[in-house]
Amino acid sequence: MTSVDVLILGASGYGGGELLRWLSNHPAVKSIRGTARSQAGKAFHAQHPNLRGLLDGTFEAAPDWAALAQSDAPVLFSALPHGELSKHWPEYQAEWDRLGLTDRLTVIDLSTDFRLDPAWVYGLVDWKPERMRGAKRIANPGCFATALQLALLPLAPWKPAFVAVTAATGSSGSGAAASDTTHHPTRANDFRAYKMLGHQHEAEVLRTLATEGWEAPLSFVPQSAPMVRGIFATAQFPLPAGLDQAALRAHYEAFYKDRFFVRMVEGSPRVAATTGSAFADLAVTARAGHHGQPGHAAVMVALDNLGKGMAAQAVQNLNLALGLPEWTGLKMAGGYPS
Repeated sequence: MTSVDVLILGASGYGGGELLRWLSNHPAVKSIRGTARSQAGKAFHAQHPNLRGLLDGTFEAAPDWAALAQSDAPVLFSALPHGELSKHWPEYQAEWDRLGLTDRLTVIDLSTDFRLDPAWVYGLVDWKPERMRGAKRIANPGCFATALQLALLPLAPWKPAFVAVTAATGSSGSGAAASDTTHHPTRANDFRAYKMLGHQHEAEVLRTLATEGWEAPLSFVPQSAPMVRGIFATAQFPLPAGLDQAALRAHYEAFYKDRFFVRMVEGSPRVAATTGSAFADLAVTARAGHHGQPGHAAVMVALDNLGKGMAAQAVQNLNLALGLPEWTGLKMAGGYPS
């Protein structure tokens, strides 16, 4: 098994902490370093107390590219805020060129910066995973985008005329810095919609579906839920002709039969069953039409926005890029109840 040396940019945030958690037990990871200017010199567990006694190391003020260049298999995860990696990319690239690191470095970015850049591989693991084999530049999908695409990709052969999606997310999706909309007292006993019909993750979803030949008429309303972690998405659409609930479920089961971290469940998926894990749980339901009207169907998806929707999927991408089984270092249940 290839042994890799990992550097995480922005390791003090929620995404960075999740990467540290998953990678600390990964059998292919030889060393882990992490940067965070505001936490420089402090132990990882000072910001991520769940790692106390499990992972040694301190945050560094800036990336040590010379040290990473000494690795036979260097890996960079970027968990920086949106826009930061692309802003620094030219200077990083120049330093990598100088050190002979550019062509050897595997980069996995968790931000929005390169998701629509055709020079990067779009890292939706459960969509044509062979694309990740040997990839050196991988743009990790957004959390909402992951949930929506898992729900909608199997529908591409039928191209429904309309799809309405609602999806509720936990407060950790907004990052570690508190704001008026994520601060606990203003969120804990509330429920609201935001960025209605205009969320930035729509572009990722629409591009992927277009690649499958479906110019999807998508209506997406995200919602802010009074929970810390998790996404629950519901996609509703006209039931494709000739299908009933059993046939629709069989189609989804066949579509994801080789995808270890996508589980089909009965009834409704539950966010708590996926929290802290790399799994996404899906369910379908449908009813027949009456009086000449088409039937209706719904697909529901639950996942952890910091897990399958972010860091765990990034580790899956690393595994596939290295030619490892996708579950390497990830085959773990979350806590229940969460």
